[in-house]
Formats: sequence, C-alpha cells, structure tokens
Amino acid sequence: MTVYFIGAGPGDPELLTKKAERIIGECPVCLYAGSLVPAEVVACAPQGARVMDTAPMTLDETHAEIVAAHANGQDVARVHSGDPSLYGAIAEQIRRLRTEGIDYQIVPGVPAYAAAAAALGQELTVPEIGQSIVLTRVSMKSTSMPEGETLENFARTGTTLAIHLGVRAFREIERVLTPHYGADCPVVVAYRVGWPDQMFIRGTLSDIREKVRAEKITRTALILVGPVLGEIAEFTESALYDPAIPHVLRPRVATVDVDQ
Repeated sequence: MTVYFIGAGPGDPELLTKKAERIIGECPVCLYAGSLVPAEVVACAPQGARVMDTAPMTLDETHAEIVAAHANGQDVARVHSGDPSLYGAIAEQIRRLRTEGIDYQIVPGVPAYAAAAAALGQELTVPEIGQSIVLTRVSMKSTSMPEGETLENFARTGTTLAIHLGVRAFREIERVLTPHYGADCPVVVAYRVGWPDQMFIRGTLSDIREKVRAEKITRTALILVGPVLGEIAEFTESALYDPAIPHVLRPRVATVDVDQ
C-alpha cells in the first residue's frame, strides 16, 4: 500500500489538482485535516471509504490508522491544507513511515499565498519593486523558530513577507516591521482563502491591527506585507518580453534604416 500526502489547496475544492482528486477517489482510507480542509474536498472519496477528520486526533492516533490500513493492504489519502511541503507537519509522519517501511508519495497543492494573490488579482513579484517572497511564521504557541530565522532578520531584506500563524501577534509584527518598511507599508490579511466566507482586509502597518480586531479574526489567516501590495502606477516592465532583449526563443529582430 501507499500513503499519499495530498495538498488540498486553501479550501476551494476546485483548486484540487486532477491527480489529487483521482487519488482521493481511489483510496479506501482518507484522513483529512478537517480544521483546515473542508469536507467538500474529500467528498470524492469512494463509496464505503473510511473517511476521518484528524483535527481532534493525535499524531499517534492518525499513524495507528495508517498502520491498520497497511495491514489490510489499503492505500491512504492523507489530505492536508495548502501544499504539504509548507507547514504541513508531514516530516514527522514520514519519519514514522520510513521506520516501518511503509511507502509514501507527496502530491503538491496550491499554497495559500498563491491563492490569495490570485483572489486579489495581482502579481507578487513586480520588477524593481519586489522580486522575492519570504514565507515564514511567528512562534506564538507553536514550535519555536530556528536561530536566525527571525522576523527582524527577514524585515531587513525589505521584500514581500507572507506570514503564517501570526494574526494574534500583530502588535509584535507592527513593532518589528515598521522601522524597515515604514508605517504606511501596505498589508493584506487573507482570511480563510478559498472558503465561502473568505475575507481580505487591506491596510497599512499602522492601522491593520485595529481593522483585523474589528473583524474578530483570530486564526486561519495569512498576512502579506510589502510595497508590491500597494497601488503601483509606474514600474519597469519585465525584460522577458522586451523586443530589445533577445533570448534563445526570440532572437533579435533585424531593423531596416529607412533613410538608406
């Protein structure tokens, strides 16, 4: 049997990849993180499948389900939100599978920051404004951050930040980022992207905390910070399509001097 770690995307069932939908539809056992993955995402599981919401379960309990499926020769769809490679908590699951010789595969999904950018209708890498994205989080009650991976260090780059698990730490985020980005730096809080009640709150580092508090948002939100999120009227166009800059698929076009 095989355990498939499947990225369900941020919540919209239509953002499932064709591969993910096919595998969920074939597995007799489906374990999904119900706190972050809507039941509609796994509605394509086969009739009679063992479908379990793992939100109230411990790691040992979910692993026991996998071991039982392995003993029965049953494939398992282990469905996580977003893309499982990013804060998917699959490393500890994989370690257990390797120890017991259980095969696994990873099926990527749409990450929340990409779905948020799509819903906002904008690019996150604008030439000469912001060309990098830092995906990070704050510690709060979750596991601590490695030494050096601090918000302060990332803020020094001045690039776009996608901060996970930080909506309850806005006071600290504002304190750390303002000296580097400025109080008027654009901020977008993307709440439950892809769910029917998704919400996007726009503001700046100086006022976003109060706007989020007014909406009573305390979890399931992604914080985007950076100049690319503002109204940018003027910016340099990408060299990718510049006729003056040839590349292997578009050689320079010869010009004719009409005065000759």
